[in-house]
Amino acid sequence: MPASKGYAALGAQSPLAPFAFSRREPGPTEIAIEILFCGVCHSDLHMARNEWGQATYPLVPGHEIVGRVTAAGSAVTKFQPGQVAAIGVIVDSCRHCAPCDRGEEHFCLEGATLTYANKDRVDGTTTMGGYSSNYVVDERFAHTVPANLDPAAVAPLLCAGITTYSPLRHWKVGPGMKVGIVGLGGLGHMGLKFAHSFGAHTVQITTSLGKKADALKLGADEVLLSTDAEAMKVHKGTFDFILDTASAPHALEPYLGLLKQDGTLTLVGLPEKPPTVSPFALIGRRLSIAGSMIGGMPETQEMLDYCGQHNIVSEVEVIPIQLINEAFERMLRQDVKYRFVIDMSTLK
Repeated sequence: MPASKGYAALGAQSPLAPFAFSRREPGPTEIAIEILFCGVCHSDLHMARNEWGQATYPLVPGHEIVGRVTAAGSAVTKFQPGQVAAIGVIVDSCRHCAPCDRGEEHFCLEGATLTYANKDRVDGTTTMGGYSSNYVVDERFAHTVPANLDPAAVAPLLCAGITTYSPLRHWKVGPGMKVGIVGLGGLGHMGLKFAHSFGAHTVQITTSLGKKADALKLGADEVLLSTDAEAMKVHKGTFDFILDTASAPHALEPYLGLLKQDGTLTLVGLPEKPPTVSPFALIGRRLSIAGSMIGGMPETQEMLDYCGQHNIVSEVEVIPIQLINEAFERMLRQDVKYRFVIDMSTLK
């Protein structure tokens, strides 16, 4: 069995520390990759500290993975050794339910297998994530990476990218629409880039005027300060669609007030406390509150190909693995523009 090394949390209160373990040998339809870069998602912190009550220890986080194929099973057709491959939030599913059949494996009726802290469908072990030296995955759940893109900046596309791309596509964001992006963090800055690229009039909605310059540089046509009552009044009832990426607890009614009749507010952020909404905020204009998470395998590949065609990547700060605990603390302080990515060569 291939030897692996990485960084793991051994308990909810413990910092991440070096950890050795083993991967299985790749099966006929599986590939093994040497991990080059792994993005740091806020959910990695939530899971490592068991803030959602779903952690199993030891826990090796990481689900924004870019690596180089080192071995391919006999039936693999999509990859060959030496090729760059990417792995996202899920690494398996039942493969036979209706969502899986239509390429929406993340909605698998039997439950998709997550990249880490989940039971592996193949051997029953606990999946270990991308803060590590290597990974083994079925080729169906791995993606090709456009050669023109920086692999470090591609890594966050496997979560932050597809999490924002998918709802913008599902609600058909495009020219002639006015779209708001709530929050300018790891998710928000990708939503801003995509909405602008799709041709919508894109408004960054933020609580901080200090983010205005960055928002305009990243593609916002306007920046709306949500704490400015007069500015919010000017924009009332003018948005077709709002993508809410904020992970801090916040009220939804102010954003619902910005929507036109039949508008939709879609949530992709994961605040610790669930929001509360009065029905009166919805019924007067037939508004919708919706949710969305990542995307299926075909859509994730579509997103990566689109990024290659339009030269879209995440804004990243590359760090050595030895600084991961410091990065977690900085992430809590929102002290990153806009995604940490670990250079996994620093494991050596």
